[in-house]
Amino acid sequence: MIVCHCTNISDHDIRAAIDWMRTSDPQAIITPGKIYHALGKSADCGGCMPLFLDTMRTDDNLEVPMQLRALRTGLSQEKADEGRSQGHRVSQQIPAA
Repeated sequence: MIVCHCTNISDHDIRAAIDWMRTSDPQAIITPGKIYHALGKSADCGGCMPLFLDTMRTDDNLEVPMQLRALRTGLSQEKADEGRSQGHRVSQQIPAA
């Protein structure tokens, strides 16, 4: 089935690219951009993206590698300490008059 008419990418092409990327690097995070790049193509209008993503999600090799799943600790980005001092905001550094 043709997924992207602009660049003539089929569901078979997407699955083959995912399989190739997973074989060459078992820890790779696979994105649509990487699939386009592996196929030597680039996104055009973006109208295919919902079907493109659905096709990717149906591939068993798309899963995030086990070693990379533990990178997210449950803290949201807003709450995570980014190594800054407590008074990293300008409003916290300048005493109120």
